Amino acid sequence: MPGVKISAKADYAVRLAAELAAAPPNIPITGPALASAQQAPLAFCENILGLLRTGGIVASRRGAEGGYYLAVPPTSVTVADVIRAVDGPLAAVHGDAPESVTYLGPAERLADVWIALRASLRDVLEGVTLADLAAGKLPARIEKLAARPDSRTRR
Repeated sequence: MPGVKISAKADYAVRLAAELAAAPPNIPITGPALASAQQAPLAFCENILGLLRTGGIVASRRGAEGGYYLAVPPTSVTVADVIRAVDGPLAAVHGDAPESVTYLGPAERLADVWIALRASLRDVLEGVTLADLAAGKLPARIEKLAARPDSRTRR
């Protein structure tokens, strides 16, 4: 049974955004160069970059010297921001916000579990910026979570 899923779109979006964060500011990088750097399908990347542009994370310039660049400083964009730009809310229950669902009987408190799950996701994903990824250094609390032995087991 699958657990929390990170879509291919979200994964590629964060990878592409990290590439842009590592590049010199306001220097456009072409879609093909970004796709090549992350070994990703070009058409899929162009679609994702369009969503990131709509989300205000990426800007683009047309022409021979054109391409994509971050529209905002990489220190102000979190992994959560990128995921929301391409996939929407971090957690939903049957497409609804966790706080809008209600359950009866023994399952009554389940909505609180889903709300807590979303809070945990936010805790991690809002705690890592594109600048962190580009620098190759994660915040200490994220490093600590990733280093826990039980974090590396599939359950």
